[in-house]
Amino acid sequence: MVEIIDVDAENVDKYGFFCMRSKPNSDGYQKKLNWVKERLKEGLKIKIIQENGRQKGFIEYIPGEFTWRAINAKEYMVIHCFWIVGKGQGRGFGSQLLNGCIDEAKQLGLSGVALVTSEQGWLPNKKFFERKGFKMVDKIDEFELMALSFNENSKPQFYDWNESAKEYKEGITVFKSDQCPYIQDAVRNIIEASKDLSISVQIVDMDSYDVAQKKSPTPFGVFTVIYNGEIITYHPETKNRFIKMINKKNLLTNS
Repeated sequence: MVEIIDVDAENVDKYGFFCMRSKPNSDGYQKKLNWVKERLKEGLKIKIIQENGRQKGFIEYIPGEFTWRAINAKEYMVIHCFWIVGKGQGRGFGSQLLNGCIDEAKQLGLSGVALVTSEQGWLPNKKFFERKGFKMVDKIDEFELMALSFNENSKPQFYDWNESAKEYKEGITVFKSDQCPYIQDAVRNIIEASKDLSISVQIVDMDSYDVAQKKSPTPFGVFTVIYNGEIITYHPETKNRFIKMINKKNLLTNS
């Protein structure tokens, strides 16, 4: 039997939010859990699709006014995360979840549904959404802003964030939020890497949707690593991978 679970304040402790279910006591899981409970008050929706009691995928979305992506999309519903796993792919589960999001956006009188995509990192891949009628409405570097518009007079757009990394010229600066439960491990990896390299590290905690929208160095709005004024990644990595990234950057700078 296939069913869609609407996660709310009453059942989130039971069903979780799909990610990291095997580590409910971890720091990342608990921070995300607290984040979810606060965001539910702002209209956050998490829908988990499951078959015979096994979770197969989920969608997380929120009205654009409160999105944790660095986009101006106040008249849109914004999808944060969208994931169908393994053998659940190709069976219409993603379409069911997306259609529910689209229907809700229409019911609320919004101008459409939007999301940030990228071929890198953990952002959704645009190909599925293109098949559903989404079109690219803005692009900066590898980030593309996709939208399904009900009102052609209203378009979401990226905030002008591209130069903000240059403000952080010394050492490592990490922008992070609790929207993704995997970020806490990545931050620890960076701190350990910085100690091995004897490089200072600064953590900037994006603790509100307004900060995530307007201060994030990338549209991801969840995690970005800056080294000496330059973005080196927005994807969580192992400690050794971070060390290799920084050493490579030093070689390129000094060559």
